[in-house]
Amino acid sequence: MTHAIYPHLLAPLDLGFTTLPNRVLMGSMHTGLEETGDWNRVAEYYAERARGGVALMVTGGIAPNEEGGVLPGASGMQSDKDIADHKIVTDRVHGAGGKIAMQILHAGRYAYSPKCVAPSPVKSPISPFPPAELDADGIEKQISDIIACAEKAQKAGYDGVEIMGSEGYFLNQFLVTHTNKRTDEWGGSYENRMRLPVEVVRRTREAVGTDFIIIYRLSMIDLVPNGSTWEEVVRLAKAVEAAGATIINTGIGWHEARIPTIATSVPRAAFSWVTKKLMGEISIPIVTSNRINTPQVAEDVLADACADMVSMARPFLADADFVNKAAAGEAKQIAPCIACNQACLDHTFSMKLTSCLVNPRACSETELNYDTTNAVKSVAIVGAGPAGLATALVAAERGHKVTVFDGASEVGGQLNMAKQVPGKEEFFGLVDYYRNEVARLGIELKLGAFVGADDLDGFDEVVIATGVTPRDPQIDGQDRPNVVNYIDVLRDKVAVGKRVAVIGAGGIGFDVSEFLVHEGESPTEDIELWKREWGVGDPANTRGGLAKAGAQPEAPARQVTLLQRKSSKLGKGLGKTTGWIHRSALAMKNVEMVAGVNYERISDEGLHVSFGEARENPRVIECDTVVLCSGQVSNRSLADELEAKGVACHVIGGADVAAELDAKRAINQGSRLAAGF
Repeated sequence: MTHAIYPHLLAPLDLGFTTLPNRVLMGSMHTGLEETGDWNRVAEYYAERARGGVALMVTGGIAPNEEGGVLPGASGMQSDKDIADHKIVTDRVHGAGGKIAMQILHAGRYAYSPKCVAPSPVKSPISPFPPAELDADGIEKQISDIIACAEKAQKAGYDGVEIMGSEGYFLNQFLVTHTNKRTDEWGGSYENRMRLPVEVVRRTREAVGTDFIIIYRLSMIDLVPNGSTWEEVVRLAKAVEAAGATIINTGIGWHEARIPTIATSVPRAAFSWVTKKLMGEISIPIVTSNRINTPQVAEDVLADACADMVSMARPFLADADFVNKAAAGEAKQIAPCIACNQACLDHTFSMKLTSCLVNPRACSETELNYDTTNAVKSVAIVGAGPAGLATALVAAERGHKVTVFDGASEVGGQLNMAKQVPGKEEFFGLVDYYRNEVARLGIELKLGAFVGADDLDGFDEVVIATGVTPRDPQIDGQDRPNVVNYIDVLRDKVAVGKRVAVIGAGGIGFDVSEFLVHEGESPTEDIELWKREWGVGDPANTRGGLAKAGAQPEAPARQVTLLQRKSSKLGKGLGKTTGWIHRSALAMKNVEMVAGVNYERISDEGLHVSFGEARENPRVIECDTVVLCSGQVSNRSLADELEAKGVACHVIGGADVAAELDAKRAINQGSRLAAGF
């Protein structure tokens, strides 16, 4: 029967020996949970998403052997104990009515270990370790280990495996001359280069039998020099199907690619056109992926025949009940993934446990819960930014009576400035989500309300989430009419000249610079414009999908100079997985980045600076406007007033710590506070 809401997304998918209830795959994410050794915690993470309605989940990458692990000590499936540990997960998932596949991930030259191996001794630019070139016996060992890993996954109760053949990992490294320089039967012609992945799929199918899901993750567009042609992609897909794959999942870009593929500045469903090209070439289901984060985006992709299924990963960190809410017609209640990477991928690459900026419970399901309260309290929250709103939602969800005060005319706080920046349009959805949830949960909202300590009498709990104010940089001439701050620019839309000096190169300075160099349609909202800006082409026309003409960014709307006092590289403190994108985006717009400056004074001529402790090499940055992005200070005057009055209060978010605008910390702090009321 056709489902009235999202008929394509919620349609069942018959795989022959089993049927998936809908077209949603939860894509693989390395969370670090398996490495904790707390398998109850791992099991609950997946079970919560199974209860949320996902048709099929794929685990984070599990190593088939020591040399294939992404990191030393990476979780593997190599022993009877591993089987027993993973069975805790599969039993819990099946008990919750879900299906789960284990991803077999051999990192190859991407392994952060001196034991890494590869088809050829070509060092990865993202790892310090040169790989050892495998001989024929070494290749046979890797194949045998991968097959043994699949057999153990089956014994552990998994419904299938995903063989990782994309993103530049081991099997992908054999496919392209970029990394495969061999001249034996495993290199040279494409027939030889694709032999390894096809052999792995064929022998896996022989080992596990017919009634077991085999997903092959195929790189549809490599985005690296000398990557695969489209003809080669199709040829591999057909060979993998013939070898016994059940489903082909999509991989986009190698990890070393210099084109963003999943960051928030990437347009939604930006690469579904690539997967659509494969439709009709093979008969097994095809999964499309990357930047699909709402039920409607997923429905539209499927309705447009871009794929048979959609893979979403981070959206299930943001909201485990994504599918159930969509099926119930409650899409507005889905906590949105904003693709920020701050608590997921940034954590992974910093060897921290994964979580989610908008949902601190992600990966903490056994220790952070929002249970219904047995003692209802009246809670006053001053500040409707991310810290205050997170507190309000959790407190109200638990049954407390919540009142939120804010002097502004709308909720969201500084999120309302962030959403003005090209590439951060997802913040519109986050603010909308908060607004809808405040109304749904019956939270009393008092906007345009500037409250004092006396206005907060009678509440059981008082939370001060009043945020930050701009730091005074104390520069001679900063009171001139040609000087504004980031609030003037992003919130109040004060006019800015064509030549701009931006003081302060933290996250806000970068955001303001991106706002100033763009005019008209944001590339994030225009897929063709975005592809031109980053040099994404069609793999049918150019190897790896790198445009022959390279990146062709639009001319900058303004001449911007971005400056900082520190002598370190500008943007050093930006996100681990997104900082390079911001730096590249500004470089494409000819933004001059200047470090190690002293701000001497501001005049009609512009910004006068010098360099070093000796204040040498004076220079004038000729500009029409100077924008101050020189940090923030906590706005905690109300908290001080309450403390002077002897009233206990909780100070959170920017009012507590003003270092940058840290929504991740603010939301986590507020959520955990409310969980304890």
